[in-house]
Amino acid sequence: MPLKAELHCHIEGAAAPELVVRQAQKYGKDVSPFIQNGSFVWNDFTSFLAAYDFAADLFRTEEDYARLSEHYLTSLARDGAIYSEVFTSPDHAIKAGLSPKAYTDALGEGMERAKAKTGIEGRMIVTGVRHVGVESIEAAARFAARCNHPLVTGFGVAGDERMGEFEDYVRAFEIAREAGLGITIHAGELMGWESVALALDHIKPSRIGHGVRAIENPDLVKRIADEGVVLEICPGSNIALKVFDSFADHPFPKLRDAGCKVTLNSDDPPYFWTTLKREYDIATEHFGMDDKALLATTRTAIEAAFVDKKTKAALLARLDGHKR
Repeated sequence: MPLKAELHCHIEGAAAPELVVRQAQKYGKDVSPFIQNGSFVWNDFTSFLAAYDFAADLFRTEEDYARLSEHYLTSLARDGAIYSEVFTSPDHAIKAGLSPKAYTDALGEGMERAKAKTGIEGRMIVTGVRHVGVESIEAAARFAARCNHPLVTGFGVAGDERMGEFEDYVRAFEIAREAGLGITIHAGELMGWESVALALDHIKPSRIGHGVRAIENPDLVKRIADEGVVLEICPGSNIALKVFDSFADHPFPKLRDAGCKVTLNSDDPPYFWTTLKREYDIATEHFGMDDKALLATTRTAIEAAFVDKKTKAALLARLDGHKR
């Protein structure tokens, strides 16, 4: 089993159905509109967000969040992952009645527990949410820049790509960049190739969350390859959300063949009926990748990780040691 690494996963969206059911029992909520037969149910992006927000609302205390990150990272490690970056959301913390600091400390505590048990290394990317608005995105950037949590190493913007303009987020990203945080932004998922080009022009990120719609413009694909921008690709999510009709239509192999740096990620795994392990299996089955190619993808992820040089070197050494 090749070692794995993940750069693109929303921590609230990583809550397994059985964990959400336990939380719902704790808070006396009815899960039946959103979870049936042990699986999340939704039928379009709007109803997906409704299910996501329902489940996210069931994580309210520091212990709830510590349990969430510990549960997810432990499950990743079981499937052969040695590194995990998760997107965190100060907006969710505030909605839950916690300060962003208490929420971040709790998620960090869960990550430390998972590391103590399994050796998996974890980091957090603080994210602003497009459909919440520019003010909250700048507030998230200011929090990320000054929280001084050792596991907070990046800043990003996620949420509904149909909302807001990239130029509105420049200031938030400048705040994060000045604080030395890694920069990533969601683009090229619901919206076309233009959103990726605008993200590169205005934000100048080292990584793009998704980015798959870049395939619609060959010049843009070449630009991504030439600039060495890393794509955080989530094939299972893309098919579940009908960004592409089937894995046969998915551009992962074409982007890779064009010289783009590509990685495999699960996004919001239980909502898209996937896991990081399944994403690697999809790459084997549908994209014709062998273990050597999968390990190269893991290496790309670790090289692009928002992590200090010493930790990165240790992770790469684990990868090299694994190859025999």
